[in-house]
Amino acid sequence: MLNAEKKTSKYNEQLCQYYEQFKVYRDKVLVLSNDSLEKTIAVALALCLVCAVLVSLATVALRPLQSYNKALDMKKNILDVAGLLQDNTDIDQAFKERIESKIVDLKTGEYIDSINADDYDQRKAAKDPAQNELIPVDKDIASIRMKAKYTKIYLVKKGDQLQSIILPVNGYGLWSTMYGFLALEPDAQTVQSINLYDQAETPGLGGEVVNPIWRALWKGKKVYSDKGDVALTLVKGGVDESRADAVYKVDGLAGATLTSRGVSNLVQYWMGAEGFATYLNKIRTKG
Repeated sequence: MLNAEKKTSKYNEQLCQYYEQFKVYRDKVLVLSNDSLEKTIAVALALCLVCAVLVSLATVALRPLQSYNKALDMKKNILDVAGLLQDNTDIDQAFKERIESKIVDLKTGEYIDSINADDYDQRKAAKDPAQNELIPVDKDIASIRMKAKYTKIYLVKKGDQLQSIILPVNGYGLWSTMYGFLALEPDAQTVQSINLYDQAETPGLGGEVVNPIWRALWKGKKVYSDKGDVALTLVKGGVDESRADAVYKVDGLAGATLTSRGVSNLVQYWMGAEGFATYLNKIRTKG
């Protein structure tokens, strides 16, 4: 206790000494001519210091609001892909009433109830060596290098009835890693919608992944073939609806071959054995 008091007293003495030195230097600078180089530099440094302190204080003060807005935007994207977002939707209320978050072990396809889904950040987990796993090069068709061992999925319900299964997906396009959600019907096979909400692809070309017209082409498409393979893919030149396999194909993005290939790859990866295949198979088996 005495040692702590001595350290505190010594610290306060040092602060007082620094403050006295500061006052001496301040008075020295103030009497200098405005054309003095030393005064110009001192004023500039003082201004930088004050601005840095103000920016730091603003960052700390606004952090809770930033976190809330980030979470709100995520809820908005989930409601959007679930078809529950309208102009007048109360996002927090709609999410609370209709969306249930669950953590899934990708290897077993089982829910992990020991992890709080509300606090789980999958992107951070994918970068944490204690929570992620490296993807073998020959299996990394989505070019993401590593993934979280556990993933957060969202179940859209009306009462006790399951209406949608929303799965997070990501994969590299032409310029960026695209992050989004793929919504499936309760049969764990039929696509409801896709929402690649976070991407930096070329505007007007690959950036058209956010175009509602293109997104609408996904509705009703099937993920798995009769053999259980991931069959859903994008095709160049448009889908021939007269073909029997048209239900597994979506029009590629005109002039954006590499982005289209990236979307196909992320669907192939995340719907496959490395992704949600085990979990979705359990859903189909259990009905």
